[in-house]
Amino acid sequence: MSPLFRGQIMKLKDKVALVTGSARGIGFAIAQRYTEEGAKVVLADINAEAVRDAAARVGHGAIGVALDVTQQASIDAAIAQTVATFGRLDILVNNAGVFDLAPILDITRESYHKVFAVNVEGLLFTLQAAAQQMVRQGTGGRIINFSSQAGRRGEALVGIYCASKAAVLSLTQSAGLDLIRYGIRVNGIAPGVVDTPMWDHVDALFARYENRPVGEKKRLVGEAVPYGRMGRPEDYPGAAVFLASDDAEYIVAQTLNVDGGNWMS
Repeated sequence: MSPLFRGQIMKLKDKVALVTGSARGIGFAIAQRYTEEGAKVVLADINAEAVRDAAARVGHGAIGVALDVTQQASIDAAIAQTVATFGRLDILVNNAGVFDLAPILDITRESYHKVFAVNVEGLLFTLQAAAQQMVRQGTGGRIINFSSQAGRRGEALVGIYCASKAAVLSLTQSAGLDLIRYGIRVNGIAPGVVDTPMWDHVDALFARYENRPVGEKKRLVGEAVPYGRMGRPEDYPGAAVFLASDDAEYIVAQTLNVDGGNWMS
C-alpha cells in the first residue's frame, strides 16, 4: 500500500502518540508510519541529540524528547511535554529496551538490574504514567508494549532477557484487564530476530560465549526464520498501526507475534 493511499485512510488522524526508544530501529519506523497515518508524534529516547535528529527526519511536526525510562522524573517530564505540545496523549508505544547475554553461572546482579530496570520497571512505570494521563482525559487510549519471542521461551544464554520479556507479556495481560474499564486497550507485539544495530551487539556476545566468528550467529538465526530472513524495522509499523487503530477495538491484553513464523502461540 502506498504512503499516499495510507494518508487518505488516516487510521490515526489527529491522535497523539508517544513512541519510546525511537531514535532508530523499530521505534523510528513506527514513528514515521504513525505520521503518515495522521498522528502527531513524540519520539522519545535516552539519546537526546539522536532523537531530536530523528524527529526532524520524520517531519510532519514530530518532536523529539529525552527520556530515561529508569527515572520517574524523566517519564513524567516526557508525558508533560507531550501534553503541553499537543494537548493530550492517545497512544503509547513502549518500545525502549536493552539486551544482555551470559550463561546462568556468569550472570551478574549489575546485568540483571540493568535489563529489568529498562525492560520491565521502565516499561511498567511509563505505561502507568501514560494511563494516568489517559484516565484524566476520559477518552480512553491505546498502549502497545514490545515484548519478544524470547519472552515465549527460555534460552540457555539469554536468561535475564528472556525473563524480562516474559514479564512484559504478563504485564500486558494484567494491564489490559485492569485498564479496559477506562477504555484503555493494552496489547503487545513480540518481534523475533530483527536486523537492527542492537543485533550487532547481540551477535558479538554470542560470538564470545559460543566461540563463533563475528557475524555467524546473525546469519544462522536469519536462515532459521521460516519466512527466510531476519525481521527489519519496516516489518513492524503495520502491526503497531493496527493495534493503535479502531480496527483493533475488540482486542484486549493480547501480544501479537510478528516474527516471520519463528514462534507459534
